[in-house]
Amino acid sequence: ELGKRAPRWIRDNEVTMCMKCKEPFNALTRRRHHCRACGHVVCWKCSDYKAHLEYDGNKLNKVCKDCYHVIIGCTDSEEKKRKGILEIESAEVSGNSVICSFLQYMEKSKPWQKAWCVIPKQEALVLYMYGAPQDVKALATIPLLGYTVDDTPKSADLPHSFKLTQSKSVHSFAADNEELKQKWLKIIHLAVKGETPECQNE
Repeated sequence: ELGKRAPRWIRDNEVTMCMKCKEPFNALTRRRHHCRACGHVVCWKCSDYKAHLEYDGNKLNKVCKDCYHVIIGCTDSEEKKRKGILEIESAEVSGNSVICSFLQYMEKSKPWQKAWCVIPKQEALVLYMYGAPQDVKALATIPLLGYTVDDTPKSADLPHSFKLTQSKSVHSFAADNEELKQKWLKIIHLAVKGETPECQNE
């Protein structure tokens, strides 16, 4: 179907990094471009290709490297490289997850930041953290087994917070409301004991 019909465009605010090379976008050096074939948000380096697209009257359009190779019929062997643990696309795991939502996250004494958190069905004992729901690479993963859960909020500003601790590593999270916090805790309480939780996604 590539190039035969207009793609669904991923919105700029759904990603924090190029969906192809995974370089983070920032205000100065990395402008966001859309591949006209797949609709992914890519950086200038990854959108530096042109191909004739059927849905646009066979006009030359800006496309990403992957789509360019598919459209001109050339396969790229480096794409077969094994993906690292963090290189699991957020959309891929969010669509097949036990639970996923935005949570505030704090590590050590760094400031709180918003993260898209996912516990995938096929790895129900691992918490993946992304900058945004369509990111193609996780910022971090936390293997939940063996962590201690502390669900008493320490700050009045974030009443729906909870903490995961294991020896020296401490991860603090805060949900937007009590209901969401309880959903996460129900799953995490099972995962830290090595039990596979049931799906919580409505």
